[in-house]
Amino acid sequence: MRKWNYEFDVPDQKKVRMLVYTDAKNEADDQFTIAHHLMTPKFIVKGIIAAHFDRKPRQDMTSDTAQESFDEVNRILNLMDMEGVAPVAKGSVRPLVDENTPNPSEGAKLIIEEAMKDDPHPLYIGCQGSITDLASAILMEPRIQDRMTAIWIGGGDYPEGGPEFNLMMDPTAANVVLKSRMPLWQVTKSAYKQMSVTLAMLQKEVRPYGKIGKYLFEQMVKYNSSCADHPEWPHGESWGLGDSPTVGLLLIEQEKQDIFEMRPAPEVRYEDFSYDFAAPHRQIRVYKDVNPRLTLEDFFAKLQINYPENV
Repeated sequence: MRKWNYEFDVPDQKKVRMLVYTDAKNEADDQFTIAHHLMTPKFIVKGIIAAHFDRKPRQDMTSDTAQESFDEVNRILNLMDMEGVAPVAKGSVRPLVDENTPNPSEGAKLIIEEAMKDDPHPLYIGCQGSITDLASAILMEPRIQDRMTAIWIGGGDYPEGGPEFNLMMDPTAANVVLKSRMPLWQVTKSAYKQMSVTLAMLQKEVRPYGKIGKYLFEQMVKYNSSCADHPEWPHGESWGLGDSPTVGLLLIEQEKQDIFEMRPAPEVRYEDFSYDFAAPHRQIRVYKDVNPRLTLEDFFAKLQINYPENV
């Protein structure tokens, strides 16, 4: 296991168990967040689950996008010299067909296995994409709802909702989780879009630091260029590291109530992805501030501390 270069310790009683759930080969930002999770000493990373996604506009992808994510996770681990640090499990290759039928997968099994362990460290799952395998795990073993907390990057803004990529990948799974009793911290579109960076920032703060820094920067530049013909997104010189709040929210004071609101969990309307509050559901956290300065600067610092500057 790689030895980190930190000159501080995180007390064991302050550490949390983390499962990282990622559609890693979808765009170019998940890779940054995977690396951030692995470099964060507060986290005991217990597994990384590779999620499916709609491969458009990446026409070079195969139909098994969960396998593409799986391969990308392992590439990141190799570049970080961290192979074997935690299990990597492939998730479902497709969305749920209804709200009662799980898609059994190695990813869902890993979630259940970790949730059912007797361990004093609280368990969180950081969901960077669809939440198919989390929903499947809930349907397969309902007891996990009382044994872990989900942080989900996804969903339109309240109260209207509406189309949003991660939600659209599996709205059925979103409804399973929203209707469950599992504690949920939701980071909606306007909140995760606060995590803005420019390519110049990444060239300066990421590119020079180790094989992983070089890869993170270059794969983002390549993907940014590949989408040049798409009129609305991306924007040419800026990007959003929108998945990074799965790390940042656990670094911020967690009970800082001015950065989130407690709201009744909605159901998602399948026809337009809007929110329906007609049926009463439990309360969930909906974040409106994700502290991009703390999150981004923490990532840059950890990368630069732990990976030598490229010559």
